[in-house]
Formats: sequence, C-alpha cells, structure tokens
Amino acid sequence: MPVQNGSHAEVEGVVERIVFFNEENHFCIAQIKPTKQKFQEGALTITGVMPSLECGETVLVKGEWLKHKSYGLQIKVAEFESRLPSTIYGLEKFLGSGMIAGIGKEYAKRIVARFGQDTLKVIDFDSKRLTEVEGIGAKRAKQIKASWEERRCLRDVMIFLQRYGVGVGTCLKIVRKFGMDSPRIIREEPYRTAREIDGIGFKTADKIALNSGIPNESPQRVETGILYALKEFEDEGDTRVPAGELEAKAAELLELTKERCAEAIGSLLKKNEIKIVCERSIQSAALDRCEAKLAERLEKISKTPSCLPPIKHEIALDWACRRMKVNFAPQQTQAILSALKDKVHIITGGPGTGKTTILRALCDILKAKKVKIALAAPTGRAAQRMSEATGLEAKTIHRLLGYDPAKGGFARNQNSPIDADFVIIDESSMLDTRLACAILSAIPNRANLVLVGDTNQLPSVGAGNVLKDIIESGCAGATKLEKIFRQGERSQIVVASHEILSGNSSIDGLVPTSLNAVQPERDIHFIEAQTPEECVEICARLAKTLLPRWYGADKISGSQILAPMHKGTAGIGVLNQTLQRELNPSQECASLGGNFFKEGDKIMQTRNNYDLDIFNGDMGIITKIRKEENSMSAKFENGTVNFERADCADLALAYAISIHKSQGSEFPIVIIPLLKQHFVMLQRNLIYTAITRARKKVFIVGDPYAFALAVKNSRTAQRRTALQERLKWR
Repeated sequence: MPVQNGSHAEVEGVVERIVFFNEENHFCIAQIKPTKQKFQEGALTITGVMPSLECGETVLVKGEWLKHKSYGLQIKVAEFESRLPSTIYGLEKFLGSGMIAGIGKEYAKRIVARFGQDTLKVIDFDSKRLTEVEGIGAKRAKQIKASWEERRCLRDVMIFLQRYGVGVGTCLKIVRKFGMDSPRIIREEPYRTAREIDGIGFKTADKIALNSGIPNESPQRVETGILYALKEFEDEGDTRVPAGELEAKAAELLELTKERCAEAIGSLLKKNEIKIVCERSIQSAALDRCEAKLAERLEKISKTPSCLPPIKHEIALDWACRRMKVNFAPQQTQAILSALKDKVHIITGGPGTGKTTILRALCDILKAKKVKIALAAPTGRAAQRMSEATGLEAKTIHRLLGYDPAKGGFARNQNSPIDADFVIIDESSMLDTRLACAILSAIPNRANLVLVGDTNQLPSVGAGNVLKDIIESGCAGATKLEKIFRQGERSQIVVASHEILSGNSSIDGLVPTSLNAVQPERDIHFIEAQTPEECVEICARLAKTLLPRWYGADKISGSQILAPMHKGTAGIGVLNQTLQRELNPSQECASLGGNFFKEGDKIMQTRNNYDLDIFNGDMGIITKIRKEENSMSAKFENGTVNFERADCADLALAYAISIHKSQGSEFPIVIIPLLKQHFVMLQRNLIYTAITRARKKVFIVGDPYAFALAVKNSRTAQRRTALQERLKWR
C-alpha cells in the first residue's frame, strides 16, 4: 500500500523486537508485525516515546509516515495504545514473550493450540483448565494465573501512568507494594504513592491528583509537599533544614503562600511526622530518632569501662613490629596505642598513609590476647579488603547486623547486640545517619570502637556527615595520618591523589595526550577528548580492546568506568548502553523490571533487598536469564542470587557507575570520563575519590580544563545536621 511521507499513520501490530530504548527519555525504536494491513514485507519500524512497550504485546500506534533513506518505511509515533492480542499469531507471540511466568514459546503454542481464540478467557476465568495442556500441572497453572493477574494489574497501572512519564520499573514497585489495589490507590490516593514509592515524585503525584479533582490546598497535598521538600534537602545530605527555608521551598513547589505552608508544618509537628531541633530547624521524625540514638550510643560506649584484658601497650607494639617486620612511624604508633586505650577512637588518612598496616597490627595484638573482634565495612569490596589485610573475617555492616523478616528490621540491635569486645569499621566516611545509628545500636557498651576512614572522600550518599561530625565535636579521640608510606606499583596514583588534595592540577603523568601516545607502563594517564561523543568512543575502546591488549584485563570485569553524572551525552546512561552493545554484543536482550539485560552483563543492585540478602551498591554478572519465568540469576561476591521480575526493577547496568556509588570499592583499572558538561559536579573531592578507587591504573578521558576546574574547586556544600549539637556531652 503506497503512502506519502508525512501522511497520517494508524497501524495495529504485534511488537516483534525492541531495537533501542533510552531509559532517560523513554525514546524507543521497535519493530512490529501488522495484524491487518500489509504495508511491506516483514516487520514495520516504529519510533517515538513509548515508555512501557514490551515484546509480544499488541499495540495500536498513531503518528505519521516517514521514509528513511537507509531504513525504509517507518512510523513516527505520536501516541500508542496497548491492546490484548486478537489473532492466533498475536496470542502465541504475546504468551511466548516471557511476560507471563510459567509460559515460554513452546507452552504458548500448546495453550493457543488447545484453546484458540478463547485462550485469554480461559486464563482469566477458568485457569484450572490449563492443566488440559500437556506438561502443565496444577502448580504451573497456579503460577500462570498469578503472573497473569499481576500482569493485568501492571498493565492497568502502566497505561494510566505512561502519560506522566513513569517507567516500567517504578510501575512494578507500585504493584509489588499495593498489589491488586494499585490502580485504585494511584487514582484515589496519589499522594500516598509519592510518600511510599521511590520513583514517584511529588510532582508526578500532584499532576495525577489535580487531574483527579483533588483541591489545590487540600491538607494531603500541602503536607505531602512539605515532606517532599524536606526529602529534597535530605537527598542533598542535610538531616535538618531551617524552618524558613523549608517554608520557602514548599511555597515555591506548591505555589502557595508561606503562611499556608507554615500552617501545614504545624500540623505535621502535631502528628509527630517532623520535629523541631537546634537553631529552629525542621527534621524528619525518623532522622531525629537516628541522630538522638547515635549520640546516646556514643556516650554510653565511651563512658562504659572497657572489657579488654590488661595489655602492656609498648611491649605489644614491639611484638607487632617484629611479627610484621616493619618499623611503625610516630603517627602509626600513636594511632595503635590510642585505639587500644580509648573506648572510641577515629583513624583518618588518605591512600598510602598506613591505615592497613595499623589495622593489621591492631588485629594481631588483639588476636594474641584472645579478644573477640568484629570487622565491618559498608560495602562488600571494602569488607573483602579488610579480610585480606587482617587475616580475619570481615562482613558488610548489613550482614553483620543480619535481617529478621519477621520483625522487618535488623536482628542485631541494642536488645540483641553483636558478640564482640572490639569493633572496627572501615570506610567510615560512607556511614550515613541511618546506617551509623543501626551499627552503633548493636555494639555492646563494653566494646571498644575504632572508626577508620578518609574524610577527604565524598560524604555518604545518604543524609548526614557522621564521621566529620564526630571528629569536630571532640567527643572521641582522633589520629590523622598525613605521611605517605606506600610505594611500588600504586605510587603514581597515591602521589597524584595527594597532589589533587593540595589543589595542584599540574601532576606528573597527567599531561593530556592522544590515545595513540599512551604509555601503558605508567599508572596514571590523561587522554584528551574534544567532544562528549569522542569521550564515549575512547572509553569503549579502552574497555573493549586496549586494556585487554595491554594488561590482559577481562573486558567485562577488568576495568570500571566511574562517571560524574547520570545524564548527558557522556553520562552513565549512554555509557552503559554503549558498553553493553560493544562488550556484550552477541546475547539477546530481555526486558525485565523495565530494564534491558543480557546474559553476561555487569549489573548493580540499587536498593537494599534484605529478602535476597543483597544491598545497594553490590555488583555482579548476569549468569542466566529465564524469559519463560520472567526471572534471572547473577553471580555476586557472596554467591549467586535469583531475581524475580519485580526484583529486577532494582537492578541497573554497571559497566559505568557514578563516582558516588564507587565509594568503598576498589577496581584494578579505573576509567574516568571528565568533561565541561559535568561542571555541576566538578569538585576536588569528586576527582580525588574517583582516582583513589584504582589499584593499578587510572585513565582520565576528556577535557583538561574540566580536570583543572575540579581540582581547583575545593568548595563543598556544608551539610547541616543536628548531630554535633547532640554530641556536646563530653
């Protein structure tokens, strides 16, 4: 059928293949097989913003015809509508796409062959009849029915929310939280979704509510807006905000007067959802409890006598020197002695300043005295490094505390503390207020506590500034390590990191050069890229070809790209799509949880999942995708984890991750794209954190001006907390 370029198009078809999908703006290129019209042989290409499109579903697309000079006839989609399949082919494709757990391509053929046009009616109203199909027993029939119900509910939610730009992953979270009641809650209680679902912001809920006729000044709208504004301050790291600032921000967000917002703040105070703390500031009730408990626990631990056996400190120190065959520097000696004498002590310092040596000496002395030691760190990689350095088992804080599904919280707490006389927590700069409260609550009063960290790194991802607040309050002793001891293979990286801290951007080895002029034997390199596109291309070429050639590095796990920002031409989103295509090209994509994954992909968990014993920041490799069951498996440091479809919404590709997410981790080789378009994030502690994540090699790719700008910018936003005020008991 001949069509004119730019003329109106309206076609129904079955989605055969997702060619491209941009997670940021939901732009999609797909191929459909028309169910009625025959415009061309084979599949028809459709392009446009289609946030919930999945293989196997039947869609009605409307837009205009385009004749692409390279790809032929296409439809530029202006709007689309999902429909249940009506043809035998459509039914087979829909059921065999992997969207319904328990049905693969073979079972789809059998089911449709048995029930024909009545297939969906049988699944909907008489699912027991599925056992009439060869190979389907009662258990599988029940699984299919449950998955179909979830799918129908999810589709209702997705169709309703697609006009608001809400992605598939967030829709899955809604269905997982509210179940079959999800469609009603979205329409009738939209502000509840903003409060309880990560991914539904206030602005989205507000649009839904206003379209549903909820008044502009309704208490639920204004109060939710206040809490959302407070959460935005928390997302920036603050645990408290002056009342006037909160009123002003909420008034701007809600387009109401400050007086109306002040009235709503008063209502929330009466409900104990927020609290007033120092300097007439507002704090969420949860963070108020955490900071108060943190201060209480630090005081209790500090003032309770130690249960350590008698230790002749100088003799123990000499013994450790001989055992380790090292001579401790004065600062190291002071750190070890203070850690043994003080109930709570802090050791800070950058790379190469001897923190690892101190930890090993401490553990050797304590082991010799048969002291029960607990070692912990916020991330799995940091815990693994502790184990390697000390010869003792170290756990992540989450695993040390355990999780009790029956209680919905940690198994170890003040009433059931961990069994330890001496607790050491590494990478303590990563401790946010909530996690610090949880671990300190579980430490016995009798135990000694040592916090080890680098205060020059980026602060915690979560709200708070725990390590700095404790140091600046003076409530605990602290040793700051400044002399560089570490030499050898990492010396260039160590020296460069300390030069960056001093504000020097003219560093040996960081003279910008071309990719062809790289000297692989060096530890640190700066490869100049003129454009964001060239930057992405160089990063991909390094990971795919050059690093394996130079160092024998595995192209998937041998290097890690650490980027400043998620969005943009050289942002994490684009980098991940490019690297997935370049490094893992042969595997077929599967849509799971709103993401497109392949077997062999590098992934990261983005939310704590206590049921699966996997936590925010954990990284792994996909080992198996089971389309028929809407599930997959991935190998992590602590073993293989099996993910159902809803769990996959909390996974992201991890060929490239943010520098913030890299804290507490180390990688053999680090690649850092750095451009002027990242200017919002360019700060000294950002580039310092990125460089110090590398064990062997660092490659900065981008603009020398952007690097100089980052090194010169020592200004960091001052986080506002109430913890220091609460720590004035000393």
